[in-house]
Amino acid sequence: MNKTDTRADSVDLAQATGHYAEAPVPPALREVFACRWIHRMPAHDAAPVLVVPDGCMDLQFMHDGRLRVAGPDREPQTEVLPAGAVVVGYRFRPGAAAAWLGVPAHVLLNQRVALNDLWGNAKAARWAVDDLAALEQRLAAHRPHTFRIDASMDEAFRLLRGADAPPGEPLVRWLCDRLSLCERTLRRRFDDHFGYGPKTLDRILRYQRFLRLVRRKPPASMAAWAAEAGYADQPHLVRESRRLARRTPGDVLAAMLGDGRAARR
Repeated sequence: MNKTDTRADSVDLAQATGHYAEAPVPPALREVFACRWIHRMPAHDAAPVLVVPDGCMDLQFMHDGRLRVAGPDREPQTEVLPAGAVVVGYRFRPGAAAAWLGVPAHVLLNQRVALNDLWGNAKAARWAVDDLAALEQRLAAHRPHTFRIDASMDEAFRLLRGADAPPGEPLVRWLCDRLSLCERTLRRRFDDHFGYGPKTLDRILRYQRFLRLVRRKPPASMAAWAAEAGYADQPHLVRESRRLARRTPGDVLAAMLGDGRAARR
C-alpha cells in the first residue's frame, strides 16, 4: 500500500483542474455507491494536483486500466496524472465501503491502494475490464455474503454534511443521542467506516460546505461564507483551510472562480 506524496504545497487544487462531472449510478449499484464521477485532466499539462479530504472513499478506474481504492483522507493528498488522463470513480455510500471491500476504513487511511494489492492478484484479475459497461456489470455482481450497509454511519454522514451539532451541544454526545449509540460503539463504527473519529469528519465536512458555497453562490464576504459554513469566525476558516487545502480561503476562491476552475455540468 503506497501513501501518496503529500510534501508539495504549491500544486493546483484538483477541484479547479480539468473537467469534473458527477452522475447517478445505475439502479443495481445504488445500494453500495452514491454516484459515479469522471475527471478529465487538461490535455496540455501534467502538473500535480491537490486532493482535499471529503469524508468519502472511492473505487477508481484509472487512465491506464488499473482499479484502485482511494481510502479516506485526513489530510490533503498530491496526485500526479498524465496530461489528458481520465479517471472514473465510484463513490461509496457512507457505511458501505468496509463491508464491500472486506477491510475497515482505518486500514486505508490516506492511502491509494491497487485492487490487486488489497484482494490479491488472483481475485483482482477477474476484474480486468476494458470499458465501464463491463466494470459496472462486475460491480453489480460483487456482493459479499456478509455485506450490510451500516445505516447509522450513513445517517451520521448525512447529519454532519448538513450542519454542525447545535451550539453548546458536544458533538459526540449529540451524535450518540441522534443515532441511539453508546460512545464506544460510535467511535468504533467511525473508525471502521470513515477511518477516523467524529470530530475529524465534522471538520472535513464543514470545509466541504465552504467549498460548495464557493462553487454555487454569488461572491460574498469571506466572513459571511465562514459563518454560513459553520465556522466560529473568519480566522477559524483560515486555519482549517490551511490545514485541509494548504492554502488560504482567498487562494481557494481565486482557484475555483478563476480561469483554471474545473468545468462542471
